[in-house]
Amino acid sequence: MKKFLTFFILLVSFIGNSQIVDPVKWTTKVVQISNDEFELVMDAKIDYEWHIYSQFTPEWGPQPAVFEYKSAKGNYTLVGKTKESPYKKVFNKDFEVDEYYFADKAQFKQRIKVTNTKLKEVKVYLEYQVCKEQCSQQDKTFTFKLPEIKEVAKVEEKTTESPEVKGEKKTEEVVAVIEEVEEKDTSGAKVDKNREDIKQVDKTTSEVSTKNENPDDEKKGLLTIFILAFFSGFAALLTPCVFPMIPMTVSFFTKQSKTKAEGKKNAILYGISIIVIYVILGSLVTAIFGSDALNALSTNVWFNIIFFILLIVFAASFLGAFEIVLPNSWANKIDRQADRGGIVGILFMALALAIVSFSCTGPIVGTLLVEAASKGGLAPVIGMFGFSLALALPFMLFAMFPGWMNTLPKSGGWLNTVKVSLGFLELALAFKFLSKADLVTQSHLLPREVFLAVWIAVFGAWALYLFGKITLPHDSAVSHISVGRLFLALLVTSFTFYLIPGLWGAPLKIISGFPPPLYYSESPNGVGGSNNGATLNIGENIEGTKVISHGLRTFLDYEKGMKYAKEQNKPVLLDFTGHGCENCRKMEDFVWSDPEVLKLLKDDLVLISLYVDEKTELPENEKFVSKTGKEINTIGNKWSDFQIERYETNTQPQYIVLNHEGETISKGSTSYDPDIKKYKAWLEEGIANFKK
Repeated sequence: MKKFLTFFILLVSFIGNSQIVDPVKWTTKVVQISNDEFELVMDAKIDYEWHIYSQFTPEWGPQPAVFEYKSAKGNYTLVGKTKESPYKKVFNKDFEVDEYYFADKAQFKQRIKVTNTKLKEVKVYLEYQVCKEQCSQQDKTFTFKLPEIKEVAKVEEKTTESPEVKGEKKTEEVVAVIEEVEEKDTSGAKVDKNREDIKQVDKTTSEVSTKNENPDDEKKGLLTIFILAFFSGFAALLTPCVFPMIPMTVSFFTKQSKTKAEGKKNAILYGISIIVIYVILGSLVTAIFGSDALNALSTNVWFNIIFFILLIVFAASFLGAFEIVLPNSWANKIDRQADRGGIVGILFMALALAIVSFSCTGPIVGTLLVEAASKGGLAPVIGMFGFSLALALPFMLFAMFPGWMNTLPKSGGWLNTVKVSLGFLELALAFKFLSKADLVTQSHLLPREVFLAVWIAVFGAWALYLFGKITLPHDSAVSHISVGRLFLALLVTSFTFYLIPGLWGAPLKIISGFPPPLYYSESPNGVGGSNNGATLNIGENIEGTKVISHGLRTFLDYEKGMKYAKEQNKPVLLDFTGHGCENCRKMEDFVWSDPEVLKLLKDDLVLISLYVDEKTELPENEKFVSKTGKEINTIGNKWSDFQIERYETNTQPQYIVLNHEGETISKGSTSYDPDIKKYKAWLEEGIANFKK
């Protein structure tokens, strides 16, 4: 009965879950540039909702495309690097890096110069990852047939020609499409071969574009900038340079205007003028640098270091070290123009506000422009619109409804408290830009622990300031603090305490994306190695294991893991995964971290993780050619082939509960599914079946 049940479960597993995923169809062609130069073109057609990754995908992110040009030595040389069509760029919160990917289609080109005239074909090996809700490690070998290459005799004698003769000898570059081959698909369709007529092509080749072409992601980024800028505008409103201006300006419009309607109209024009001035500033930043240049600068080391220094200066100004002011002559000239009245006078009044309040608004505007510039595109314009809208609204609303003025709090020391608080925020934000520069150079001068230590110090000092334990140059003497200040102090203190466990490896999901990622650390398992898996019952020095997320120790070799499971008399959780598998990390972070699931993984199962994208070369005596004709040269190739042959699927993550004979003892296998209860029940079913 037990054998029948095992056979039935295994059958259901294969029927319900086994499938070979091949969502990318490739076509290739050879384009002849000259007698001995050719361009190898590889076009990918990608199924809906699937995507593959660029060869320039940053380290620690998903698996990039990798090209290997076979037998090049003595036969041909590569002219430049492999070029690719524009990719889409989006920030991946799980890997905490930008990922570059292709959707729908992609094209790769490599120019070669043939040195062996007898060369008939060129083979290109490609490894890449294709992802949807699951990921699959794929590889292809392309064979490019070359036409006959004529030998050209070398001319030893030097001749002198006039520019006119040289000009006549220059001809337009003509290329011939030699051959286009559509690969066989998995259903065994016939190979189609097409020949095209000779075509004229442009000599210039477009470089790879790194611009984010995903409209949804771009809209989300701009919305974030707008919201951030809008609240920054309200913060600027509560500074000593701006807040006292509200009643003065509103009083001017209500008393100087002949009618209430005229006063309201002038106030609205004043608010619109403020918006126009700041939007023009954002437009100038975009126009001067260009949207593409701003986007490229965002990952430039010197750009981020300069911004770090700039924000430190802004923070020092807010904290009271000095005032950043524009020349007084500017304010005087603008003020005289404001006396002209009419629309022009109102416009100059708004400009006067921007100049007079610069010591308070300047650092905020500068920080916003820095953050917006790092996003590129229209972000500086959107940022300035959001900031100026929040700044202008109170002036317009209080002028339209003067009775509201009675609800405003009186100016006082609390305005400087707001200004100093903004200084602490500027100081913390500055280290984000220094961290980005450090990550780009991989200098490890600001690893995660150091970054968090700095933030703990900054926010801790801010909390002490709010409690009145620290006073700064422009603070007034106070005998007590307000209730609002107390609540803010408690909030900042709570946040400071929240940061502290990050030194010991806590993920700190609330501020994900601000500190360096967990792997960029002096001790990836936390300060003092608190997550080194010391409490695990599988021992410390087992050959072929490593500690992964949540202190779990996993076997990296199937045979060694199965042998250990027999010794411990425990079932096996077989985990087909990848270093660049996004959904694998999501499952580990959000499902395996559940206390009940984690207990099962630690106490009741032996974990075997097989990385299908592991690049370590196999020993020569272990390399082989699989039944599908694929050359198995790396550990990743070996486990990928094992997954395909044994379980007839090639997607990750894939989880299977096995007995000691390697038979599936749970209801099939499971892949990416963030339902914790469902995953736990599936594990418990496998464990219960093992004990029967």
